[in-house]
Amino acid sequence: MRLPDELDTLREAAPAGFAARVLDRVGVPAHRYDCYVRADSPVGPLYVAHGRGAVTGAAATDWYDDDRAFEDSYRARTGRSVLSGIKPPPGLARALRGRDRTLRYAFGPLANEQRAVLQATRAIPFGQLRPAAWLAREAGMPGLAPETVVAAVRANPVPVLVPAHRLCTDDGLPADCGLPAGFERRLREWEGVDAERVERFVRAGARFLGSGTTRIFCYPTCAHARRITTRHEVPFTSADEASAAGFRGCLSCRPAVV
Repeated sequence: MRLPDELDTLREAAPAGFAARVLDRVGVPAHRYDCYVRADSPVGPLYVAHGRGAVTGAAATDWYDDDRAFEDSYRARTGRSVLSGIKPPPGLARALRGRDRTLRYAFGPLANEQRAVLQATRAIPFGQLRPAAWLAREAGMPGLAPETVVAAVRANPVPVLVPAHRLCTDDGLPADCGLPAGFERRLREWEGVDAERVERFVRAGARFLGSGTTRIFCYPTCAHARRITTRHEVPFTSADEASAAGFRGCLSCRPAVV
């Protein structure tokens, strides 16, 4: 029997968390699927997926036509179903304010070296930039080719939370981390990265910045470097040049030689 066409007008989207509650009611354990929530971030609303105690994915909601498109993309990447949930993972709100201290991440089907690079990416401080060579060293693989590091960063399934937008080129300019250009720029602006200051040092060929008073050199976006007054700034084109001049590397930003 064909239902009247008018019935189709009564269709409504299921409320958030409905599917997960149904599965719970019929006894399907939560480890069999992942959930996602919509979360506000400084650069707009995000889908944040999580499961088995870890964050497993993130994406701007406007990258997808609707929730179903996000769910299909997630399933294609991970091989797991993801359902609309209600509860965000503990620590998410704090992490979205740039203070990620407690979240665990599961990066899905990535190679071990990619996972190591992404874990190192988490260590780039808020509002700072680091090149591929720094990430390779922090990941414990100093010989990793820069293009391999960049490819790992671009494979990041958890943008915003794992700050791939803090990657820079060897000369210090913000690098293409695989996100829409405007999205990357808004993230860096929100974190207070001074684009004009960065470009000024790049034009001068200064990859590192020393302090004439402390005899310590840093990456130009390091918090300590930003406190050096102009008359005490000592630019260097390389860490070797800084070391030869009697400067030591900053223990905070850990440039090439510490």
